[in-house]
Amino acid sequence: MSSWTFILELLLIPNLVCAYSSSKCYTKIKEDFHHEGDVMIGVFFPIHIFYTINKIPHASLVHYFSDFHLQYYFRNYEFLLALIFAVEKINRNPYLLSNISLGFDFYNLPYNEIQILMNAGIWLTGLSYPLSNYNCAKEKKAAAVITGTSWETSAHIGTLLQLYKFPQLTFGPFDTILSDHGQFSSVYQMALKDTFLSLAIVSLMLHFHWTWVGLLLPDDHRGTEMLSDLREKMESSRICIAFAEMIPGTWTSFSNKFWKSLGKIQESLANVIIIYGDIDSLQGLMRNLGQQFLTQKVWVTNSQWDVTNHADYFMIDTFHGSLIFEHHHEEMVEFTNFVRTFNPYKYPEDNYLPKLWFLFFKCPFSELDCQLVETCQPNASLEFLPRYIFNMAMSEESYNIYKAVHVVAHSLHEISLQQVQLQPNENGKAIEFFPWQLHHFLRKINVEHNMGLDWKQKLDAEYDILNFWNFPKGLGLKVKVGTFSSNASQHQQLCLHEQMIKWPEAFSEIPHSVCSESCGPGFRKAALDSKAVCCYDCTPCLDNEISNETDVDQCVKCPEDHFANTEKNQCLQKVVSFLAHEDPLGLIFTSISLCFSALTAVVLGVFVKHKDTPIVKANNRCLSYILLIALTICFLCPLLFIGRPNTITCILQQTTFGGAFTVALATVLAKAITVIIAFRVTFPGRVGRWLIVSRAPNFIIPICSLIQIFVCGVWLGISPPFLDQDAHAEHGHIIIVCNKGSAIAFHCVLGYLCFLALGSYIMAFLSRNLPDTFNEAKFLSFSMLVFFCVWVTFLPVYHSTKGKVMVAMEVFSILASSAALLGFIFAPKCYIILLRPDKNSLHYMRETNHSRRSNTLKT
Repeated sequence: MSSWTFILELLLIPNLVCAYSSSKCYTKIKEDFHHEGDVMIGVFFPIHIFYTINKIPHASLVHYFSDFHLQYYFRNYEFLLALIFAVEKINRNPYLLSNISLGFDFYNLPYNEIQILMNAGIWLTGLSYPLSNYNCAKEKKAAAVITGTSWETSAHIGTLLQLYKFPQLTFGPFDTILSDHGQFSSVYQMALKDTFLSLAIVSLMLHFHWTWVGLLLPDDHRGTEMLSDLREKMESSRICIAFAEMIPGTWTSFSNKFWKSLGKIQESLANVIIIYGDIDSLQGLMRNLGQQFLTQKVWVTNSQWDVTNHADYFMIDTFHGSLIFEHHHEEMVEFTNFVRTFNPYKYPEDNYLPKLWFLFFKCPFSELDCQLVETCQPNASLEFLPRYIFNMAMSEESYNIYKAVHVVAHSLHEISLQQVQLQPNENGKAIEFFPWQLHHFLRKINVEHNMGLDWKQKLDAEYDILNFWNFPKGLGLKVKVGTFSSNASQHQQLCLHEQMIKWPEAFSEIPHSVCSESCGPGFRKAALDSKAVCCYDCTPCLDNEISNETDVDQCVKCPEDHFANTEKNQCLQKVVSFLAHEDPLGLIFTSISLCFSALTAVVLGVFVKHKDTPIVKANNRCLSYILLIALTICFLCPLLFIGRPNTITCILQQTTFGGAFTVALATVLAKAITVIIAFRVTFPGRVGRWLIVSRAPNFIIPICSLIQIFVCGVWLGISPPFLDQDAHAEHGHIIIVCNKGSAIAFHCVLGYLCFLALGSYIMAFLSRNLPDTFNEAKFLSFSMLVFFCVWVTFLPVYHSTKGKVMVAMEVFSILASSAALLGFIFAPKCYIILLRPDKNSLHYMRETNHSRRSNTLKT
């Protein structure tokens, strides 16, 4: 029969838990195992237990039940193999206990405390029904006891052995109760303390960004300690506990009814669940979970759990893809080779091997002596068993047993050497010692890796991270996919080979386990009331704020010279902007400014050319020249506002604008006053003629200009205009503008111009009906009305805009008011000069004046 055929047969075993009655020999074979030697080690741990479901009392036996069932811990049988392997290795070593052979007495631990103490008493006294203070054992010397797998069984046996100061070495998980030297002074724990297990688990959570996890812990002091440690580490790393369930210590509490907390696990958003415990405390939990096929969860556990489950007809396993933390230990290739050749014919004293061959290899018992038939499966080996039933690699607990045997051997070796030194002539004599004498050597001896057995065990720990592959079900591989070393630097403690990890079949990529989905770049986390910190809403960043990472608590404000992009995940450099000549608006204003200034120069040329004509001489041609020159400068003022500004242009903008318009408005005022003096003033004739001849109104221009110069001087002396940047006026741009400096001074300059315009308007309005042929009073009043309206409207619009628009508004107002002066005052005159020269003559003036007098007489 080939090995593959045999494996297929094994996968079809319907159930490994039953009340076997198919063979009387199966129940007759003893449950203990004795390996002869000069010095004996007592070993106590469970390989199988009897359990009851309904607890139907036995008719005649107290503390017994009639509905007993048998359950094998096939994983625990490996412990017995590790024990045999260690003992044989020591006995073969000529340099260790050369004249002394080591043996052991193994006793299976039953299901209750009374039976545990009964077996320990049988071993101590040698009596089937032990009596206190009697020792009827053979001459074999007992050295120490090895116990496991849970702290409870070790504590029960330790309470008894403590009376005799008998050394006890435990190979189960480290427990703080057993480390109490005052209560258990004779107990030595071979396992490392899980000092860094919580840190290793949290590091794994952080690596995969799992922030919402569940906890399943035993309902005892170990579970409470681990819960406290995990909670502290998780809170500091901002990982939240979705739920924390404390599991009953007996697995029978799961078998009677459906576990009430299963719904919480199934409905939770936590896809990652941490399971912590030992073999005994997790039996019921693992059995129950294994029957539910929860393939949407990733289980993260410590090494002390048993993947042995009962055969079924499903390919998918609940625990496929689990991640297991195991204390690092050296790989024992020799042990694997030893197990491969281990069989009941080679070790007939092993009472468990015939049962395994009977169960898995269908080998019958001989009815005469209850021995296996020798011709049955001669090439059968434990190697053929599926991994979920028996794993060939040495586990952490098996390695602890291996160390415990060596510790006892080294202690005995030290005692023998001491005796040889004291009694050199008695080398052939067997070793003489009392068990309590081993304590001195056990406390100081060092074994592999310099692991001290004193009360201050080495705290630094290194973990192997294993990935459980069990798809298809029965594969049962534990593959090393990473390590965690507490001695490494913080960012190098965890080392993972992600490409090797097999996740549960429900996940096609690395699973997510979060309460709320990550807030991507451009968003920040907003805490929810009465919720854990891992549960939040994602809120977009505010204007000009960004977040370029996931799950940030606060957005970062961009610097003044940067702006946030549309996605709000990056700050971009703002573009420096100003009203440039190349901009459409700047190009239009530049063109208008140059065109109107050229047009004004043309008008000036026309007036100079026709300076002797009546229409030019009628309204004081000198004032007209001054007004045209001032308007030319006014039209050129916008060029100071267009282009990249600097400190000089910022100062020239306002002073040039204020000075040019002051001259222009003062000239208009002088024109209006000249007309008033000529026609409506009631001065004596000699005074009136003097005012006209001396051209006294022309002094209005320098007087008004000096006032404006004084105001500008005060402005420049107190708070002059300066170059400024506006980073908020336009999104994504930094507008370079000229700050006015003193806003009061700017408004004083502008108010003074409006005052001159209002005065000119009043003077022109009063002289609008004077009987002059070329009276320009109406045009002056219209021009001043437009000028006044433009700048009064300018103020509210100017203060409601920013950046380039504000500059453009001021440029527009300058051009509009200048164009109003040029158009209303000089357009009619140019029309007559150029298109109606017939009206620009003395003959026309006389006829016009004559007709006006005639009309006056008729009236």
